[in-house]
Amino acid sequence: MRVIIENDYQTMSRKAALLVASQVNLKPNSVLGLATGSTPEGMYQKLVQMYHRGEIDFSEVITFNLDEYYKLPPDNKESYHYYMQKNLFKHVNLYPENTNIPRGMVGNIETECKYYEEKIQRAGGIDLQVLGIGSNGHIGFNEPGDRLNVTTKLIKLTEETIKSNSRFFDSPDKVPRKAVSVGMATILKAERIILLASGENKAEAIKKTVNGYVDTRVPSSLLQTHPEVTLIIDEEAASLL
Repeated sequence: MRVIIENDYQTMSRKAALLVASQVNLKPNSVLGLATGSTPEGMYQKLVQMYHRGEIDFSEVITFNLDEYYKLPPDNKESYHYYMQKNLFKHVNLYPENTNIPRGMVGNIETECKYYEEKIQRAGGIDLQVLGIGSNGHIGFNEPGDRLNVTTKLIKLTEETIKSNSRFFDSPDKVPRKAVSVGMATILKAERIILLASGENKAEAIKKTVNGYVDTRVPSSLLQTHPEVTLIIDEEAASLL
C-alpha cells in the first residue's frame, strides 16, 4: 500500500486526477470504477480542466460507478446519476452508453445487481478503481459488519452513514435507508485502486486502513490485501499515521 500525503485538498485532488489521466492516456479504452461524495469532486474538476486543455480523451473509456441510493429517482439532485452528470459526464466526451451506474428504481433489485455484476465482467473488469472512505471505514456502501457483501447487492445503511449523508439532504428523514453497492470482492478484483481522503474526520479511518488489522468491521482495511493500492490523502486525514 502506497500512501501519498499532500498539503491540502486541492493538491490532493490534482494528484488523483493525474493518476486517472495517466491510466487513460496509457490505455485509452480503460474501464474506470468511479466514486461519488464530496471528496472526489475536486478530482473531477481537475479532470474536466485537463479535458478542455486537450490533455485527456474519454471517448473510449467505460465507467462503472460504485453505488446508488435505492428508490431515489435518477433526476433527483441527490442521486448519484445526477451527481456524475453534474461533476463529470456532461463536461467531457464520455459516451452515455459507456457510463454505468446501478439503477435503484428497478422492480427486481436482485436481477439488477446480478446484471450490473455481469456487465463489469463483460467489460473485462475494472482497470482503475477510485474510492472514497467513510468515517467508519466503509467504501462504496459496504458498511462495517461481521460479514461483507462479495458482489453487487442492496445494502441497509448504518445510522452513522445516514447521519453523515444527511448534510446533502434537506433533512435526515429524506436520506434513503438503503443503497445498491458494488461488493468488496468486485472492488478488490480491480487491477489498481486509489483511495482519496480529506479532513480530520477521516483520520481514524485512515489509521485503521493503513495500520490496523484486516477486519470486516473496517471494510477499508481489506485494501491491505491488494497489491496495487495508492492512498492520496491530505495532511489532516494523515494526522494519526
